[in-house]
Amino acid sequence: QVQLVESGGGLVQPGGSLRLSCAASGISFSLYAMGWYRQAPGKQRELVALISSYGNTNYADSVKGRFTISRDNARNTVYLQMDSLKSDDTAGYYCSARGHSGRQYWGQGTQVTVSS
Repeated sequence: QVQLVESGGGLVQPGGSLRLSCAASGISFSLYAMGWYRQAPGKQRELVALISSYGNTNYADSVKGRFTISRDNARNTVYLQMDSLKSDDTAGYYCSARGHSGRQYWGQGTQVTVSS
């Protein structure tokens, strides 16, 4: 059974930082591309950042230079370091795992609220 469990969300002031974690089980983690997506109320889910099984990264333009995705294959965990947070970053953040077959798994999400 595949499980992706996110943690680290919360309430933070504008300009602050948070680090999200996603612990994976039930997959050969090192073989999977991992991603973070977000969805704000009334909006579609959007890609935030991706990291391939080789460690290559891609970011949405809106978070470039502020967010950093990384992975620890020994811990089966992917991270999203979020700095210089803005109110527009407020959303539910979801972890995703995609294997070579194209099948995609999702976590249950963690809420990030940026507000003073």
